[in-house]
Amino acid sequence: MRESVAPERRENRITRKNLVSSLLIGIMLGVIGGTPIGWFAHRIFAQQRAAQVLLCRQQNFGLPEADLQARCGEVY
Repeated sequence: MRESVAPERRENRITRKNLVSSLLIGIMLGVIGGTPIGWFAHRIFAQQRAAQVLLCRQQNFGLPEADLQARCGEVY
């Protein structure tokens, strides 16, 4: 009367239902976690770019607008 130590194979089987639910949970967590990170990264980049353009415009004060845009670019 020896009991089996190893679990049965049917209990450890990965089914398609488990894979689909795991995939959906991963997508939802990625969207919930990734959206704020992307928003903050975009905001930081936009602020840094605006500061670079404004600094360039200050350093080249007195040039015509066409030359400023060619040299410094646009903020957006």
